[in-house]
Amino acid sequence: MDSYRSRAAHNERVRRKKQRKKHIRIFILILLLFIMAGVFLILSLVNKIDEIKNHPLEQVSMNEGLSDPNLKDFTNIVVFGVDSRANALRENTRSDSIILVSINNKTHDVKLTSVFRDTYTRIDGHGYTKINHAYSYGGPDLAVNTINQNFDLDVQDFITVNFSALSNVIDALGGITLNIHKNERKWVNAYARDVAKINGTSYEKIKKPGKQTVSGVQATGYCRVRYTKGGDFTRAARQRRVMKALMTKAKHSSPLKLYRVLNEMLPQIYTSLTTQEILQLGMYLPFYDIKTSRGFPYKLDCHRASDGIYYDFPTTLTSNVTTLHKKLFDTKNYTPTKTVQEITAGMGY
Repeated sequence: MDSYRSRAAHNERVRRKKQRKKHIRIFILILLLFIMAGVFLILSLVNKIDEIKNHPLEQVSMNEGLSDPNLKDFTNIVVFGVDSRANALRENTRSDSIILVSINNKTHDVKLTSVFRDTYTRIDGHGYTKINHAYSYGGPDLAVNTINQNFDLDVQDFITVNFSALSNVIDALGGITLNIHKNERKWVNAYARDVAKINGTSYEKIKKPGKQTVSGVQATGYCRVRYTKGGDFTRAARQRRVMKALMTKAKHSSPLKLYRVLNEMLPQIYTSLTTQEILQLGMYLPFYDIKTSRGFPYKLDCHRASDGIYYDFPTTLTSNVTTLHKKLFDTKNYTPTKTVQEITAGMGY
């Protein structure tokens, strides 16, 4: 009897051992499949990165005497949204939106700053005019230089997107959540129809106001609305809301969905960022936390100049730049460079 029990116990141990080995083999097989899938996705993504329209900023400089010690702790990237029906990204098109993305390299906090496109600025070789003309005159090089010179910044990178890129990325994420107000709805639908025509896609009308998930075409239409109270200022605020909603949705998306987003986005952007920098930004995406979203200049006077054109005049540029460095980089009592002071004097304020 004891011999029978001993053999049974032995057989049970052998059976369990075989089961464990089988489970281990299955686990290893699944792990290998995941690794192979990951390698495939990474290689595929790297191939997509090779399709990026890359443009290193070789002629970008900062103002002489710029001495904000906190700047070194931040990565500043300017995002240009171009109003290009022909989907041109390089130049000969005005920047419909200019958003400065400031990333704290230590805390990963992100601050978004819209530069109002009608802001009165000095552009090298073109005198004083609206800041959104800089991209048309000289592409991203001149546009980034204009931002650095007028605002005492050290922006070294840019990303340019157009209607198609924005709407396609949002669709790849499964849409974003926006609160569409009653006075915005008809304009969103009108602009969405225009965007759909440019992209060669269909669109659905937003049927009622309120918080809802919108498609890429609808969100892009929302970005373009300017015929409501506040005009271009509320339009810039809408653009920041879309960027914030997009980043938040991406932050909480699965790796597979992010892969689809990057797969869709990368061939459609124009940027100075290298492959390594793009991958690094993507790696830190889950840790980014958008803290503030503001428009710039903080204080301005909108009126018609002697040339008969309306501009947003900073009041004054020097005081706005001092406040900008405080809000973005926590720099107290920043003193603008001589370049900014000279530009301010030339404005007549």
